Amino acid sequence: MLLELTVENVAILDRCQLRLGPGFTALTGETGAGKSLLIDSIGLALGGRADSDLVRTGAARGVVTMSVDLSENQAARDRCADLGAELEDGVLFVQREVSAEGRSSCRIGGRLAPVNMLKQIGDLLVDLHGQHDHQTLFDDSQHLSYLDLWIGEPARVLVEQVAQQYAAVESLRRKHAQLRASQRDRSQRLDMLEFQIQEIEAVDPRPGEYEEVEANLRRLQHAGTLAQLTGEVGELLVNTEGAALERATQSVKTLESAARLDPTLEDPLEQLRSAVYALEEASRTVAHYSDAIEASPDMIELAAERLEALKRLRRKYGDDEAEVLRTLELAHEERALLADADSNLGDLESQIEEQAKALRGFAAELTKLRTDRSHEFAKLVTAELGELAMEKAVFEVRLSSIEPGPVGADALEFYFSSNVGEFPRPLRKIASGGEVSRVMLALKVVFAGRAGVPTLIFDEVDAGLSGRAAAVVANKLSQLAHHYQVIVISHLPQIAGRATTHFRIEKGERSGRVATSITALSGEDRVVEIARMLAGETVSEASLANARDLLGV
Repeated sequence: MLLELTVENVAILDRCQLRLGPGFTALTGETGAGKSLLIDSIGLALGGRADSDLVRTGAARGVVTMSVDLSENQAARDRCADLGAELEDGVLFVQREVSAEGRSSCRIGGRLAPVNMLKQIGDLLVDLHGQHDHQTLFDDSQHLSYLDLWIGEPARVLVEQVAQQYAAVESLRRKHAQLRASQRDRSQRLDMLEFQIQEIEAVDPRPGEYEEVEANLRRLQHAGTLAQLTGEVGELLVNTEGAALERATQSVKTLESAARLDPTLEDPLEQLRSAVYALEEASRTVAHYSDAIEASPDMIELAAERLEALKRLRRKYGDDEAEVLRTLELAHEERALLADADSNLGDLESQIEEQAKALRGFAAELTKLRTDRSHEFAKLVTAELGELAMEKAVFEVRLSSIEPGPVGADALEFYFSSNVGEFPRPLRKIASGGEVSRVMLALKVVFAGRAGVPTLIFDEVDAGLSGRAAAVVANKLSQLAHHYQVIVISHLPQIAGRATTHFRIEKGERSGRVATSITALSGEDRVVEIARMLAGETVSEASLANARDLLGV
């Protein structure tokens, strides 16, 4: 649910703030006051196209900030988690900025994010049906999901089975294609694999061996220096008169005598004893190291050759020994597959046919379900259109067969005609924004309570309506508001009067420039606005009475 929208320097909107709640919200005002700009701003905040023409003249940038409550939108919370978008107490904060030069940036949860990420989240937040933005209703590839959504759980289960079976078939087909392709140059490929296997196995690398050999070679190359230095350490620690260990041992004896006189010296005495033990251990370790140093030209040459062999494998087969060994493992697998390619091809073809048959079975079951339910779905939508002042409208669901895919073996498109005597045409070819908005409204009423995004926004849903039809549309919107957050731009008092929240959008002059303001209406202010919508600019006592009657106050 949208909580708050702040728009700064977008066209005539210098700074406007809209605080929204659940239920049915109406935005009213004169044409050109900026109502549709608010809807465009929401679209921008959801990842819509950024245009420098949106930036208010003289401003460096336009900014739209929006907060959305996702506490009851599990799908959106999951999407945010997948994309790493942070929430604050279940609320998502997004900001979109467009510079006068046309550059665009967005922030999600206060962090810079790509616009594509904003779009992925925005798809689960708002269904926006503006005058020129009908989104999924014009995308016939989405129509199948509308029908499946309405059918509900039976369709979901079958679609999931089809998707899983399709993935299994495609995996087998890829293996088959790879094997067929590799058969064409099987002999050459086998020779290459054999060479790779022999080359790697001849070296027989171990994970982490390169670093070990490199360190050993360094020791061998500097054996003389290491022997000299460790010998000097032995002399300093043990092998000369007054060496460190001798002096430390004498210090222990001296401090023991002092500690017998003053027990407070026991702590430093214990520390000194530990130092003696450490010196003794260090001297033994250094002496053992010094005695073990052994180097010869042959040893250095062998280590250098081993290091070069490991380098060669890394250059050709992987960044480290683990990757080289993985290459060896894959080469063995491919060699075995190619060696018995003909029988493997036959096995794969049998498996593909078996799995494809199962896919066709699931897809046929899904097609039957869709076909059986599509007529009922079309009748419900047509009935709703009849109540929305489109009594002659025809809405059809046309299914056609295609090759089985991840969502079945069906293509689906909505067909529509609004006037008697006209053949239904694809819905995407309808030009009237008002008609499309009412079709979407009819669909949403049919879907009510089933699923979908939590916020519906309609612009021009009342185009061409008046009287009884307007009252019916108002009633439909009110029904939808029991299941969704509904925001409507309207010029009709019948619709605005049914809203639970009402804002007036008006254009005025501020500091010598045109600017839009937003006012939340209640009480007598709302009565006056409804009266203005009923009567025009001249509000009479009769129109005020009519407004009170419409509002039930």
